[in-house]
Amino acid sequence: MNAKRVDLSAGEAFAAAGGIDALMRGIGERARAAAARLANASTNVKNAALLEAASELRRGEAVILAANAEDLRTMREAGSTTAMIDRGTLDPARVAAMASSLEAIAKLPDPVGSLLAEWERPNGLCIQRVRTPLGVVGVIFESRPNVTADAGGLCLKAGNAVILRGGSDTHRSSAAIHACLVAGFRSAKLPEDAVQLVPTTDRAAVGAMLRGLSGALDVIVPRGGKGLVARVQEEARVPVFAHLEGVCHVYVHAPADLDMARRIIVNAKMRRTGICGAAETLLVDKALAGSHLRPLVEALREAGCAIRGDATTRDAVTGIAPATEDDWSAEYLDAILAVRVVDGLDEAIRHIADYGSHHTDAIVTDDAQAAERFMAEVDSAIVLHNASTQFADGGEFGMGAEIGIATGRMHARGPVGVEQLTSFKYRVLGSGQTRP
Repeated sequence: MNAKRVDLSAGEAFAAAGGIDALMRGIGERARAAAARLANASTNVKNAALLEAASELRRGEAVILAANAEDLRTMREAGSTTAMIDRGTLDPARVAAMASSLEAIAKLPDPVGSLLAEWERPNGLCIQRVRTPLGVVGVIFESRPNVTADAGGLCLKAGNAVILRGGSDTHRSSAAIHACLVAGFRSAKLPEDAVQLVPTTDRAAVGAMLRGLSGALDVIVPRGGKGLVARVQEEARVPVFAHLEGVCHVYVHAPADLDMARRIIVNAKMRRTGICGAAETLLVDKALAGSHLRPLVEALREAGCAIRGDATTRDAVTGIAPATEDDWSAEYLDAILAVRVVDGLDEAIRHIADYGSHHTDAIVTDDAQAAERFMAEVDSAIVLHNASTQFADGGEFGMGAEIGIATGRMHARGPVGVEQLTSFKYRVLGSGQTRP
């Protein structure tokens, strides 16, 4: 990528002239044409594009970080929250992580064309179920410019074209990253329109995508705050892979090793407070309240976390703010945690069912039977035993990256990676059979 300032003026000028619908219609048409070519691209060609895009990211680090510095200055001037600024911040390590993710995706098995099942009918017909690309994926996101690289890389590996509509807060950063992807695709002789970044921050572009771009879009993935996700889920005319909130729990069940519980809860809450897998509520078994409650709360406070506790927690530890009913369903995305003492596994499961968001929940216990029951009965996309909720991430699952986390029950659930970005079709092989 050339070392020059990212220029968004052309797209903004077109939008200002009243051409949003025409702009988006053209983007959709080009994406559909590109998807037809990508669906039959070889694994070697797709991998070559991913590896070259990763190299472009590394070579373009200075340009990406300069664009990001402009975005961050604008965000601070606009009064963005600490969590939003953290999500929008890039540094050399995060740029390197984006490049590494593309390289990891290149190493993954190619799902397209893989045989899922095969059987033969009594009449001699051989029926095969094989993976196929979804087609064109639309991704609407706020902050998190790394989504540009993750979504572009995953969609390419799965044979899909992708249309990216980044937030106005980090649009410069996304444009710089997008330029690297395009360069990588170009080097592999794949269509540049396989990954398109909407070149305007006009919100009318979001509405056009939600309407499906006249049939060009096959699925939409929103990545952002509750307001954005709610709007997409309510207005989209195409399927949506999404989660509305990440109200994640850690339940410490008796018996549990105190040192392990302390490490897990501090990491689950404080490693990065602004991500959807951050713990928002700690549940402590009544049988452990005397031995574990105070040390766990004190460890969190020492790490800089504010605690809002129920009456039992406040009796055990002084200086704790009272938790209200709203705290049990709060997604703080900040260094704040609600703490409640529960009377055993049944109450913990009921609490999560009543207040959780079906995203990610963990149990810390030495009781394998209790852990199995927790993971069977807690209806969340991700359940963990003796591990931090911050592992709710496609990269940590070995997927290379993720395009998002879905909490619905249809098609994709949990981290949405390469396999989840495919569908399937049936191949029926005959030898002249006709149906009587």
